[in-house]
Amino acid sequence: MICRFASRVCLFSLFGFVLTATFPAAPLQEPDNTSVNKADRGNTPNADKAKNDTSDRELMRHIRHDVITDKSLSTYGHNVKIIAVNGKVTLRGVVRSDDEKKAIEEHAAKYAGAGNVTNELTVKGS
Repeated sequence: MICRFASRVCLFSLFGFVLTATFPAAPLQEPDNTSVNKADRGNTPNADKAKNDTSDRELMRHIRHDVITDKSLSTYGHNVKIIAVNGKVTLRGVVRSDDEKKAIEEHAAKYAGAGNVTNELTVKGS
């Protein structure tokens, strides 16, 4: 019985080793929005430059909550940057479609007002 168990353990170990040697790990793939993120390094609004005012934090929190709970948006849409400075909101990032771009802008305008939203979202592939 012990011999049979030991031989099975050896067999499974050998099988695992052969599989690992046969199928090497996939090469790391660079995220497809890396070039877009380079644009954040300039003097453009980004999260690092957002004010720490309570009103701006609350404004960003409300907009982010609406964007995250909107299940019609893609992962790209859920991950846009929302920056509020003195009640003015800037939206940055990449979305899948013009409809997503418009929906996110509407979420922001709901809290900041239509004249206080700068939409710098870009559509993937445009």
